[in-house]
Amino acid sequence: MKLHLLTTLAFACCTLTVAAQDASYQQPPKAIVDLVEAAPTPRVSFASNGQWMLMMDVQDMPTIEELSQPELRIAGLRLNPRTNGPSRVSYSTSLRLKRLPDGKELLVQGLPKTARISEVGWSPDNTKIAFTNTTDKHVELWLVDVAAASARLVPNLFLNSAFGDSYTWTPDSKSLLATAVVGGRGEAPATNVAPTGPIVQENTGRKAAARTYQDLLKNPADERLFDYYATAQVVKVEVTGRMQPLGSPGVIESAKPSPDGRFVLVKTRHRPYSYTLPVSSFPQRVDVLNIDGTLAKKLVDLPLADNVPIAFDAVPVGPRGHNWRADAPATLYWAEAQDGGNLKKDVPVHDKVFMLAAPFDGTTQLLAELPLRYRGMQWGTSTLALANGYRWADRKEMTWIVNPSAPTVTPTVLFDHSSQDTYHDPGTPAQHRNAAGYPVLFTGKSGDAIYLLGQGSSPEGDRPFVDQMNIKTRQTERWWRSAAPYYEVPVTMLDADRHEFVTRRESATQPPNYYLRQNSRLVPLTSFPNPYATIGSLKKQVLQYKRPDGVALTANLYLPPNYKKEDGPLPTLMEAYPREYKDKNDAGQVSGSPYTFTRFGWSSPVFWVTQGYAVMQGVSIPIVGEGTKEPNDTYTEQLVASAKAAIDEGARLGVVDPKRVAVMGHSYGAFMTANLLAHSNLFKAGIARSGAYNRTLTPFGFQAEERTYWQAPQVYQAMSPFNYADKIKTPILLIHGEADNNSGTFPLQSERFYNALKGHGATVRYVVLPFEAHSYAARENILHMLWEMNSWLDKYVKSPAPTTSSTQNTGDVGATNVK
Repeated sequence: MKLHLLTTLAFACCTLTVAAQDASYQQPPKAIVDLVEAAPTPRVSFASNGQWMLMMDVQDMPTIEELSQPELRIAGLRLNPRTNGPSRVSYSTSLRLKRLPDGKELLVQGLPKTARISEVGWSPDNTKIAFTNTTDKHVELWLVDVAAASARLVPNLFLNSAFGDSYTWTPDSKSLLATAVVGGRGEAPATNVAPTGPIVQENTGRKAAARTYQDLLKNPADERLFDYYATAQVVKVEVTGRMQPLGSPGVIESAKPSPDGRFVLVKTRHRPYSYTLPVSSFPQRVDVLNIDGTLAKKLVDLPLADNVPIAFDAVPVGPRGHNWRADAPATLYWAEAQDGGNLKKDVPVHDKVFMLAAPFDGTTQLLAELPLRYRGMQWGTSTLALANGYRWADRKEMTWIVNPSAPTVTPTVLFDHSSQDTYHDPGTPAQHRNAAGYPVLFTGKSGDAIYLLGQGSSPEGDRPFVDQMNIKTRQTERWWRSAAPYYEVPVTMLDADRHEFVTRRESATQPPNYYLRQNSRLVPLTSFPNPYATIGSLKKQVLQYKRPDGVALTANLYLPPNYKKEDGPLPTLMEAYPREYKDKNDAGQVSGSPYTFTRFGWSSPVFWVTQGYAVMQGVSIPIVGEGTKEPNDTYTEQLVASAKAAIDEGARLGVVDPKRVAVMGHSYGAFMTANLLAHSNLFKAGIARSGAYNRTLTPFGFQAEERTYWQAPQVYQAMSPFNYADKIKTPILLIHGEADNNSGTFPLQSERFYNALKGHGATVRYVVLPFEAHSYAARENILHMLWEMNSWLDKYVKSPAPTTSSTQNTGDVGATNVK
């Protein structure tokens, strides 16, 4: 696969257009290649009874040939038309079982020869594991007998994985509900037929604003393709191999059994479709089937959700979020907005939560009235459940205690805090799978306690914890807290009475591994090696400093392993991603830990310590707007102040050369990079990957900005680096995935920005990575991206030539001209 770059060489007196060049894939220095190609750490999953651990080896990076397989981008989905499954999946390649706590390890036998494993799920009784295997033509269902560590194919079944989750276990662990490709559906509709007329969209005065989405339906031919690939049949598959279709085929989004196994909740999308919204907004029918496939109850038929207000906590009117109560045999629950879906309306109750028990012919029961937007339920016992709510405007989060057996009792507040005040985050109530396989609160044998797993943010960094809270007295007892020199995270609770739980522990020099904690006893469960042993010991330091307005800032500083103070200041690469806050105290809270193990994902800037650079990673760029002011009202001022404060701190320490600093970012970080180059002279070069640069192309909001372009045009204009293309004189490298699927970051954004910069004589290079989405995947593309970045940094930062008018205004640089 060749990378095509359109290049133009501009001169003062004439313009010479150069034909597109073929650029061969390149590789960065070997030290970077070795880090990229280090073996990934296995994934881990635990049986709910704590008796087994499943380890899944992870597929290496796909090749560009694998990434270039056929892909259907439709209705917000990305499918492989050959398999009728998702086109971009990180697969596992093998399965290993370890019996706890004796540690005996078993390699699962009978797996397909070339396994591409996904959707791995334990049966409720933990005796079996199901998974999907993707071949060149189909998605298959496989079953593992845990005790025998053996796998077998479920024959004569091809799954329809268009919506991702293609099966679920029934509570008795004797069967599964799967969405299957409809038999005899014939060939896919032709896409090259002549149209029968124009494509028409119309609105008759109704507000129907929508954010900027990718991969939408465009015409009737797309609609036919969507119907063909998304239509599925629910099938009950017994572990013996016997199958029974349930209900009729349709665009079935999900099919979930009730906890007693007698009913199935089916959600089906249907026409009329939309050309401006993804499938998640299409009309939806919600039905309950009996387990034999007959209709038990038509619950609701929801219209196209095309009139939802533009707000992060806005929702459609009508019932939403139907699901089964996890702790009851067969009771449905859902929420309904009381404010027209707009949380800005001044009403005392914004959402109500309702219940309806089998046989679904009784009166709907009100469970809770909430003063915020409903976010979800956590079920515990017949007398204990937790309801969660939030409000975006001030980042408020609340949790209420609800008694399902006495729904007329007003819920009592359990937690009330800001989502951005991490120092006072009480933690998340732990859950475990009950006998039916549904998640319920981990309450211990007494039923009077819940267990809170928290990140434990503090001025000294994150120190995760486990707290036990008496739900009646609200008194808490701290079981355990992570302590230096380790960063340790609770993963799953096993036994409350014995204080037994599983953690994942790491340090700055030791990779993450899993441990069983029994009171003070620590039992290692895995011994994954350091995949980056070749690099030696990284020098990492968490910096804490302030910008001029008093907001506290942090950054992770990495130095080359052989660096010594007398070596003096180094060329530096800074990486960041801005975040919005409503309180400057919250913005200044320390996040992260000095004891985490550094992993080299494809997007990491830390690769460049191997090339003699200091790296400032995760530099905090808080954008604060308190009270009635919105954060973005002073975006550029705060952006530049934060970046300058980071450079000044590195220079104060004597490790950062302030005259040789580059800035890089991905997505919103790319947007940040372009703005920093437009509004400051702090940097020698910039690297912007998969960004958006013209905010008028995302007029109905972006990132954390809720206001539309028409409500705050000055903000949109001031924040768009496209408008300042004539001001950017610092060399900038633009990189974009050809098939970016992220809302708002169309490749057109980089294309137009490149042309604007080129037109004003900037030093700019634009690299398009074939077939890549918003995150990059293919080995060849990732290595070439790192080569581009390394070449750019070496040329313009490490040993930059003097900047003159001739070097600043060179027009396009050919694909092979960067050395």
